[in-house]
Amino acid sequence: MNSIKIFAPATVANVSCGFDALGFAINTVGDEMILTKTSNKGIEISKIEGAELTFDSAKNAASVVSLAMLEKANADFGIDMQLFKKVKPGSGLGSSASSAAGAAFATNELLGKPFTNLELTEFARLGEEIACGSPIADNVAAAIYGGFILIKSYEPLEIVKLPVPNELWVAVIHPQIEVKTEDARNVLKPTVTIADAVKQSANLAGLVSGLYTDDYQLISRSLVDVIAEPYRKELIPYFENVKQAGLEHGALGIGISGSGPSIFGLCKGEENATKVVKAMEKVYQNSTIEFNIYVSKVNTKGVQII
Repeated sequence: MNSIKIFAPATVANVSCGFDALGFAINTVGDEMILTKTSNKGIEISKIEGAELTFDSAKNAASVVSLAMLEKANADFGIDMQLFKKVKPGSGLGSSASSAAGAAFATNELLGKPFTNLELTEFARLGEEIACGSPIADNVAAAIYGGFILIKSYEPLEIVKLPVPNELWVAVIHPQIEVKTEDARNVLKPTVTIADAVKQSANLAGLVSGLYTDDYQLISRSLVDVIAEPYRKELIPYFENVKQAGLEHGALGIGISGSGPSIFGLCKGEENATKVVKAMEKVYQNSTIEFNIYVSKVNTKGVQII
């Protein structure tokens, strides 16, 4: 294989009760990338569309991943990279993760697939560190593995792929404002009470149990965040209005996607997801804030060749 074109899905991280530990991929939006072998070693980024990102291969979240993989594999070729960004940076939908995970997957294909998904996630974390200063794994792992993933630990990195109930859909609204990951982290409290820690861990356990048993009501009761949402929601205009509208129209739960500003609603079935996204949409239609909406099944395959 000398050239490959891939789709790298957008992702929802945290999923309310799973701060920095849970994530899932979606179907309807993601980045596209074309990677082509070259005789010159190293990475050259020849095209970026859809976002203003650096062409410097030492500073781009996608190229640093590919470069590290080529060096690790002692490859005798380089790569020309083209990025077609469909996931807006600062959206809370894993924009840098889409680039990093896509680069990891595609480079692995060009190398003959020597690396496991776990190793690809480790490489992709390098892109996240470049993009947001922290080598987080929830978004990149969700994009690489597909479906729901749980980051069991970071040292060593351990990823558990969770089952996805067949009727689980997601409604997403992305208000066109930027919430920087750094700002979203800075508003959090450095400590949590024992009571909140117990609530959050119980909700996380409940959500995982609900995914394994297809118990949509247990999933619904578990989608509660007492650690990040109470502080981060202040960064997102009309969040409470959107949450109330979504819940009133049948969402299992409404939460902040990643660090925001995107807001997600997990739903049972496409019909419910469509109702929920329309209700969320109406909130922003009455404001001056532009937005994008997405309705999707949970993506169970991750990055794919197209």
